[in-house]
Amino acid sequence: MNAIIESSAQDYKVVIINIEKPLRHSDISIIKNIFDQFSPNDIAYDISLNDFTLYLNCIDFEYLKDIVSQFKNKENGKELNPIFDEIIYEIESIKSYGLKDKKRLYVNYDQERKVKGRKEKVTGRNQYYYAKDHSFIEQNSQFPEQYKNKIITSDSHFILKQLPDNCVDLIFTSPPYNFGLEYESNGDAHQWEKYFDQLFLIFEECVRILKFGGRIVVNIQPLFSDYIPSHHIISRFFMDKKMLWKGEILWEKNNYNCKYTAWGSWKSPSNPYLKYTWEFLEIFSKGSLKKEGHRDQIDITADEFKKWVVAKWSIAPERNMKNYDHPAMFPEELARRVIKLFSYKNDVVLDPFNGVGTTTYIAKITNRRFCGIDISQEYCEKAQQRINEILL
Repeated sequence: MNAIIESSAQDYKVVIINIEKPLRHSDISIIKNIFDQFSPNDIAYDISLNDFTLYLNCIDFEYLKDIVSQFKNKENGKELNPIFDEIIYEIESIKSYGLKDKKRLYVNYDQERKVKGRKEKVTGRNQYYYAKDHSFIEQNSQFPEQYKNKIITSDSHFILKQLPDNCVDLIFTSPPYNFGLEYESNGDAHQWEKYFDQLFLIFEECVRILKFGGRIVVNIQPLFSDYIPSHHIISRFFMDKKMLWKGEILWEKNNYNCKYTAWGSWKSPSNPYLKYTWEFLEIFSKGSLKKEGHRDQIDITADEFKKWVVAKWSIAPERNMKNYDHPAMFPEELARRVIKLFSYKNDVVLDPFNGVGTTTYIAKITNRRFCGIDISQEYCEKAQQRINEILL
């Protein structure tokens, strides 16, 4: 082994190369000359009878390739041992690394930079200052038996007012977007002031019935043609109610059917119209970012967790809307991710705009208790039918 390794083995990415052609003394001499150009704390090697082992921490890879090429040229056409090409090939095959100046970093490149006194600095910044003076109580209530695992045809505001404070673990909903879509019960076309007034009456009750530490997740798409940033207006409402902003997820629908001709000012900065292929999920917590629960009630896998905490979800839109005669369903996969990432098994999941029941259907499948409310009897019947099919 060359003159390393003052650090531990965990400071290096280890690459083992099989020696197919025995190394001559001249080969070993060239290897030494090459690696002498680098600090042993950056790159080191070990030679055994059958293996050549690289210890990579960081390296200027382009410089390494230049040095190997120079030694090839010095040999005046003599065939070098294939180990030199293998070294370059194996390093080039490593696709996960960081960059600093000209060096590729192979160890700890994806770790956050350590900040001295992080906790003190967070406190000094007054973390989530907008919700510090909330008046939420921490004592939670039982969800009423008469509403448990029920699909209810009624006005959401009326039903929610019957529920006690702090009794729901997760609210996941997608309210009507006020786009003028033809829903079964009545048209989705109101003046914006009236729309938000009615929506916030329901959301105010949602805040009240949500448990301490519970979450509300709202799927919303702004009406860009009206320049109404619904996701920001809704978020502002929850922040004014002292809810904690937990995050925002982009639901990338990969819907490239937006190649319509409403370009705004075509080929001009006068007034270009921006087009979007995604929707938003706004996430808020009540009183605490942490939700208490039992470990044996967790059903999200490690792979799911790692994938879903990256806050851009690529999920195709719902393709069965015609089967349910509903113009704006979100897909089952969207509900599955939200429910498993933000709640425990046996939690109560509520949707005050349940439609044909995707939220309640996935809640049932994932062993949550549920309550779905919608003013449309037709939609509620379809939502109940989906629940009944699970039980068959």
